[in-house]
Amino acid sequence: MTCSVSVRTLCAFVARQGDLDHRYTPSPTSLEGIQGHQQLAQSRGAGFEAEVALEATCEDLTVRGRADGLWRQGPYQAQPKIEEFKTYRGDLARMNPAQQALHRAQVNVYGALLALEMDCEQITTVLVYHNIGNQKSTEVPITYSSEDLIAKLHQYCIAYKAWADQEAAHQAARNQALKQLAFPYPDFRPQQRVLAETVYKAIATQRPLLMEAPTGLGKTLGTLYPSLMAMTYQQLDRLFFLTTRNTGRSLALNALHQIREAQPDQAWPLRILELSAQEQSCEHPDKACHGDSCPLAAGFYDRLPEARAEAVQYSAELSQAALRKIALKHQICPYYLGQEMARWCDVIIGDVNHYFDQYALLYALTRLQDWRVTLLIDEAHNLIERVRGMYSQSLYQQTLLRKKRSAPHHLKKPLNRLARQWPELLAVLKDQQASATASSPAPQSPPVTKNSKAPTPIWQDTLPDTLLPALQGVIRALTDHLSDTPDAIDWQSLLFESLSFARLAESFGTHSIIGISKPAQGHGQLNLQNLIPAPFTAPRWSAAHSLILFSATLSPPQWYIDLLGLPEQSVWQSVASPFEADQLQLRLTRRISTRYRDRTQSLAPLCQIIATTFAQQPGQYLAFFSSFSYLDQVADYLTTHYPSLPVRPQSRHMNDAERSAFIQQFDENGQGIGLAVLGGAFAEGIDLPGRRLIGVFIATLGLPPWNDFNERLRQRLETQFGPGKGQAYTYDYPGLQKVIQAAGRVIRTTDDRGIIVLLDDRFTQPRIQQQFPRWWPSDNPILI
Repeated sequence: MTCSVSVRTLCAFVARQGDLDHRYTPSPTSLEGIQGHQQLAQSRGAGFEAEVALEATCEDLTVRGRADGLWRQGPYQAQPKIEEFKTYRGDLARMNPAQQALHRAQVNVYGALLALEMDCEQITTVLVYHNIGNQKSTEVPITYSSEDLIAKLHQYCIAYKAWADQEAAHQAARNQALKQLAFPYPDFRPQQRVLAETVYKAIATQRPLLMEAPTGLGKTLGTLYPSLMAMTYQQLDRLFFLTTRNTGRSLALNALHQIREAQPDQAWPLRILELSAQEQSCEHPDKACHGDSCPLAAGFYDRLPEARAEAVQYSAELSQAALRKIALKHQICPYYLGQEMARWCDVIIGDVNHYFDQYALLYALTRLQDWRVTLLIDEAHNLIERVRGMYSQSLYQQTLLRKKRSAPHHLKKPLNRLARQWPELLAVLKDQQASATASSPAPQSPPVTKNSKAPTPIWQDTLPDTLLPALQGVIRALTDHLSDTPDAIDWQSLLFESLSFARLAESFGTHSIIGISKPAQGHGQLNLQNLIPAPFTAPRWSAAHSLILFSATLSPPQWYIDLLGLPEQSVWQSVASPFEADQLQLRLTRRISTRYRDRTQSLAPLCQIIATTFAQQPGQYLAFFSSFSYLDQVADYLTTHYPSLPVRPQSRHMNDAERSAFIQQFDENGQGIGLAVLGGAFAEGIDLPGRRLIGVFIATLGLPPWNDFNERLRQRLETQFGPGKGQAYTYDYPGLQKVIQAAGRVIRTTDDRGIIVLLDDRFTQPRIQQQFPRWWPSDNPILI
């Protein structure tokens, strides 16, 4: 069977060699590269041909591409000359030898294609390196016999065709296996079949789906199974299971393992990859990512083919642990083996940043390979905040001042120009702070305490006019500096920080806002904060074939559609709960207000309800509060007035071991009340079934603080999406989402029984109760 491949793809697969090298290498922009190619082509004389299409079939592999330049007329008829243009910055002698070898392989493949077309004994292949900085070119010609060029092409094609045939056989076997996919249990859980059918139908019709499905339904298995079944019938290339929490990755791997175990043929031809963050996979965090520093980067591309061949034949899920085992066996980097395997695996499990971040690998591969992809987004209620974080960036005055002191002479001028922006920014801050103090007071959050990490910023709707040009001047200067002195890695962090900020600043608009802040004793900070992720996420949705967003709390759908830029034809489905109302007792009170001004007065009645409930029904409880400050007040009151009550407060800045120890206290036979912050580590993503948790107290609506930032956000959303949307999208929905997530810790299975106690008078308001899950007994709550 004949297949086709581009010259670039062929060489990238078979001709890469040498070290992995992720030292910063300044490179031309896309526009500079295009202009450089045009300049070189225009500088050639008569007889030069530009952008020449070449194609030949070798070893049943059709190889095609466009040579940048060709001389084959007149004196070149007997010995043609073929050119490959490469633009660069800095010192050519410092270019990575592995990169130059790849360039040579590309131009030689063009030479081989030409040799198969022309009757000539020799061909000269020329690498033309064009320095964007000084506009000078360096030619590196080598003359080969046509026979040698063609022989090398055959070698490349044999290697690539063997891989391509293997991949075609794998895809055929995969598709056949997925047609006969067995479910791992005798039957679906209650409502799980409805969930699975809804997912399959959404993929088949390409209608984006927002699906709200309660905990205990088996959402992970119930979405993965129909998505796998749809791959063959909808001719899908890849399935991405993306999650906003690390725990979601392990749940997906477990579900896929269950599906694998249920198949009659244990040699199930489905490649499953877990992508992890670089810091989680790095074997040598004290070393840099290049062959001169890290032993797993040295010779990476020489040993990659064998590691890749073993990985594609691996008989189970390529989890982080499995990748590490294979990588270390072949002495290569586990993280970058995972990045390579993302090209060859059918199902990829990872964090949402692998698709939505500015530099996301999975999105880039989807576009580059023209894949038909299904996106499954788990815990999608967190996606708005996660993507806001991906498209926000900060600049720090202290970093600039520290670097300026040690800067070489040629960096002083651009750094000084940028440094002069800060007094102007801080003057704006001072003026606005004075104006705010003199005028009627703006809405305020609770006062800054000794535990506050940063002062309150002043927010603006526009970027200062002179900031971006000054920042771009620093970027150009640092780029040139690192081109000439690539070992000056101490300047890379400032360059990366500046590049990230500038890239977002160049696209600054009504979707974002600028904040300026400065502590009383310290330096300034400039925050570019995203408010509306839609302009950044909309292209990501368009690149996918089908979209499934699911969570236990995904209401109301228009909130997500608006802020995430989901297609207007998106549909929302709420799957009925498998739980019955009599499993849950809902208690409300009208006599407690947890508003900031009422916190002190709330302590006595609130703690009395907690203590009385525990006395009536001892067991394991969680109580959630709006802040650590409020939590500490409650903890002090309980230990003083109810000393026999077993209270376990969450502490600030818990590490992983401390969080694990906190959870482990919730055993089946224990008793106690854990105090935690709503929206924190213990408010979602933990599973405490049965007697491990029999009730929760929620002493807050979870509303974001009423401050200048949130008021500006409210106004921006009101303007963008219409009357009433600002209040709802800024305050109401985010707060209630946290409440429902925390309350969802109680009932985890159809056998559970539990209590939810909502300790704020606002929970009795109809507009709030309208957002409660439908299966809650909100029509018949117990008033206390």
